[in-house]
Formats: sequence, C-alpha cells, structure tokens
Amino acid sequence: MISMNNNKRKSRIYICHTFYHVYVSCLKEFNLPSSERGKADIMLSLMSNDFGNLSEKLRDTGLFDEVFIYDEKREDHFPELAKWKKDRGNIVFNMFSRIVFTKKFGKLQAQFIPTDLHEYKDIYVYCDADPIGYYLSTHRIRYHAVEDGLDTLADLVEAVYDNRGAFPLKKFMSDKLNLIFIRDGYNKYCMDMEVNCISKIRFPNKKYIEVSRAELASKLTDSDKDILLRLFIRDYDSLREKIDKLDPSARNILILTEPLCELDVRKKLFGDLIEEYSKEGDVYLKPHPRDILDYNREFPDVKSFDGKMPMEVFNFLPNFRFSKVVSIYTHVSDIKFADEAVLLGHDFMDKYEAPEIHRKDEVI
Repeated sequence: MISMNNNKRKSRIYICHTFYHVYVSCLKEFNLPSSERGKADIMLSLMSNDFGNLSEKLRDTGLFDEVFIYDEKREDHFPELAKWKKDRGNIVFNMFSRIVFTKKFGKLQAQFIPTDLHEYKDIYVYCDADPIGYYLSTHRIRYHAVEDGLDTLADLVEAVYDNRGAFPLKKFMSDKLNLIFIRDGYNKYCMDMEVNCISKIRFPNKKYIEVSRAELASKLTDSDKDILLRLFIRDYDSLREKIDKLDPSARNILILTEPLCELDVRKKLFGDLIEEYSKEGDVYLKPHPRDILDYNREFPDVKSFDGKMPMEVFNFLPNFRFSKVVSIYTHVSDIKFADEAVLLGHDFMDKYEAPEIHRKDEVI
C-alpha cells in the first residue's frame, strides 16, 4: 500500500503533452506564492508534439526546477501487445485480455520515464488516457488528472464513451480493483481531476474539482504575462510587427484550425471557411499545434500565425484585436481578443464527414 506521500522529497511535477498543457501549468505556478515558485518540475512528452526549444526556454523562466523530456511510447511501439488487443468475441475473454494488456503496457512504459515519479508529493497529468496513465496505474502511483483542454469534458467524457458496454462493471474494475485502466478520473490511483467548469459536464464524477482557467489567468501580473509571451512566441518582435500592420479599422477574422478528419477533407473544410469569411473581411489562420496540414502551402494568400503557441496568449498581447474568431470545436469562451466568437460544432461537421464519427456524445 502506498503511503500518503508525507516522506517524498520533491514537491510536484506536471506531465504535459501539448503547449496548452504547459500554458496551464505556468498559470498554476503563477498563482502560487512567490516563495513556492521554482520548486516544481515539468515533463514534456514527445508523443504528440515537437516542442522545439521550449525546454530551454522553460529553464530560463526560473518557474520550474527541472525540465524533463519524456519519450513516451504508444502501444504500437510494442508488437508483443498486439495479441492482447484482439477481439475475442466474448466479454469475459475480452476483459481478461484487457487486464493483461493494462499491466504489460504499464510495465513496458517504465523504461522511458526520465525521473522517479515515486518521489513526488503531487503529480499532475493532463491526459492520463495516454501511456503515462497506464504506467501510474500499474505502479500504484497516486496522481491528479487535469482536463486536457478547455471544457473538453463538456463535449464528451471519453471514458464513458470508450467503455459504454457494461460501463458500471468496467468502472468498478478500474476505480476499485485497478485491474484495468480507465481515464478521466475513473482509475483507483487518480485522486481527483481538475476541470474548468463542472456544471458543463453531463456525466458527473465525484473526483471532479473545478479550477477555472480564466480565474487563474485573471491573477497574472504584467510581468507574468510578459514571461508567457516570450515563452510561447518564437519570434516576439516579428509577431509584434505583424500586429502593428493590422488595420484597426478593418474587419479582421481569425479562423482556428483543428486536426479534424482526413487531410484532403480538412483542406476542403478550411478552404470553404476561408472563402466564406473572406466575404466579411480579412481572414487570418491560427493552426492547431497538432494540425499537420501545411496551410501556408495550401493557402499561400492567407496570413497565418505560428501554430505552436497556445491561442490563449493572444489575450496578453497589447493592441491585438479581431472582429471575429471562428472555431469548429475548440472552445472560445476564454477569448478576450475578439468582439465575436463563433463555435460551429456538429451541424457544420455533418457536411464533411459521417455524423456518427463526431456525434459521440449523442451515442452515449
């Protein structure tokens, strides 16, 4: 049985898979007393993003003690796991396979963990659905889950969708017995899960605790904001020059891309949006950090911003203002730099792919 962490040497660590995760980690640290800053560690997983030189820039901020790089491996990295993912045609045999898979995957991940996570009093994991969740579960390490994006669980609680057949049984086997692993607050070793707004979540969980990201951001000082701007903007002076060239009297529209559907469909989707909103004003693109479509090549006449920085840092840029921001699924409730925010949602996506692909919340 694991102790209650009283004798552990290190204070806390944030395990991040995206630039946005790093952004929220910084917000959480800035909201602590100044005497507490610089004591936390942060780990950047390479599985979903190329962080470039962010690790060096994080060290320069002095906000964290150590910065670790985590070469996290997906299940397909281990061919020996494939046989435990096959459908056995029977819930009993499938559950047995899942139990074996869970333990084997967690143990195989151990060789890639760059620091001893047993030493930390508090571990914050933004996406425990990724292999790190299996590692923590298998090794019985308690952790805090954190909502992956802004109001992600308001759209869909993936844990419920992925386990919609015999969910009560599967929940019991994860949350009480730790025989299988279920994400988003349904694992025995997940102590709690921070979410942006509990009232928006259709499937409540007693482990969910509300930590408003807008409230965290509201407490930043000008110095804190400057650190974030220089941390996430690769060429701050170039961006400032681009902003200064924006015509304040023009109607400027920002379209947020997302890694949706197949690339050819995605190209058509955003091409249609560019064409539609170009009728209203000057269109700009902000690519999603995980969107691999080359928008500069596909739409060379449309100006775009660096896709690697979290959209939220735009809130801290002086004189940065858009008439409208357009999103498909990315929540825009925390945007302060636009006069109007448009969230297109399912009805829009129905035109580009089969509804059952994205209407998972309705399936539940």
